[in-house]
Amino acid sequence: MMVTACSSASNNEGTEKKTQRPILVQGPMPIEAEHFAERLENVKEEKSGDFVFYIGTLADYPVIVAKTGKGMENTAAATAVAIERYNPIAIINQGTSGGHDPSLNVFDIVLGKRTVNLGSLKTSDKAENEGIDPTIWKPMDLMASEGSAGEDPNAEKPRFYEGDQALLAAAHAVKDTYTKGKVVDGTIGSADVWNNEVDRIKWFHTKYDTSVEEMEGAAAAQIAKAYDVPFLGIRVLSNNKVNGGKYNPNTASANQEYVYEVVKQYITTATSK
Repeated sequence: MMVTACSSASNNEGTEKKTQRPILVQGPMPIEAEHFAERLENVKEEKSGDFVFYIGTLADYPVIVAKTGKGMENTAAATAVAIERYNPIAIINQGTSGGHDPSLNVFDIVLGKRTVNLGSLKTSDKAENEGIDPTIWKPMDLMASEGSAGEDPNAEKPRFYEGDQALLAAAHAVKDTYTKGKVVDGTIGSADVWNNEVDRIKWFHTKYDTSVEEMEGAAAAQIAKAYDVPFLGIRVLSNNKVNGGKYNPNTASANQEYVYEVVKQYITTATSK
């Protein structure tokens, strides 16, 4: 049996390639994930529960696209599974969103300098027949204490998850590649609620300074923070109720094209360390 000798340099290169931690790109629905997955090379598909992971490479670097399903619970679970299974170096949660900021239009993209859970709320204390008033409900920071958040006054504030600076830098570096709209920093709001009431949307925009809303990002951000994995939300406006912007499904693929450029740029940072 012939054994071919390898130089120590070759062995080191092989080991380094095997230990590269992948970049995880998340999309809730097929329209928000599969366009990106189709651009990967050497793709294999793995499933865990309802979650689908497209495992491939981009510029010879490992990249995984996760189709998480809609909603906070699906996204939190899919994020935890992916972190435990694949040990990603960074997570980008991307997809479509509804506008809260009247200065933003359909096809504009928001980089999540901050991401916040809009569905974690404490209602006011009202007796029977005293009515309902969501405008005076208080934010509830579920991460503020290990006791009852409902009884902790320190928890009565929003929890903002900051976007990772290196991921933001990569996103800014390729802003000029996106020509279908503006690319801006902003606050992404998330909840298992689809808001169509313009006054309520304006209330969130005023109270939380939200640029857009969607149904996944804050859940992914919370789990990423728990595991200390760099995170960034990138969301394109598919509609904007506050300025009459009509829904356009083509925004989903446009966002993935931009995120593809962001990932390529981030890879140059990851491989230079």
